[in-house]
Amino acid sequence: MRKFSRKRDPRKALLRGLAESLILHEKIKTTEAKTKELRPYIEKLITKAKKNTLASRRALLKLFDNNIVRKLEEISRKYLDRQGGYTRIIKLALRGTDAAKMARIEFV
Repeated sequence: MRKFSRKRDPRKALLRGLAESLILHEKIKTTEAKTKELRPYIEKLITKAKKNTLASRRALLKLFDNNIVRKLEEISRKYLDRQGGYTRIIKLALRGTDAAKMARIEFV
């Protein structure tokens, strides 16, 4: 797992915030390293939402607000017959200010 110059709790909050944005907007633009860390995190969330049980819903509600969980369940319905690979990463041009590698992550 990449550290992103953060300790454990701020790093978890960063991933949770990126996941929230991706769920709400269905695509986000961020650095390539962050998209590569976000992908397995979001794929596990979608797999959990696909189960559609009370336990999986409560596990998601522990992490996110109710409207985020509702949107995640709505997104997961599209992938009921898919076993994984719910997201794609598209590499973009370097960021102008610091030449960081940028990428867009979106749902397939």
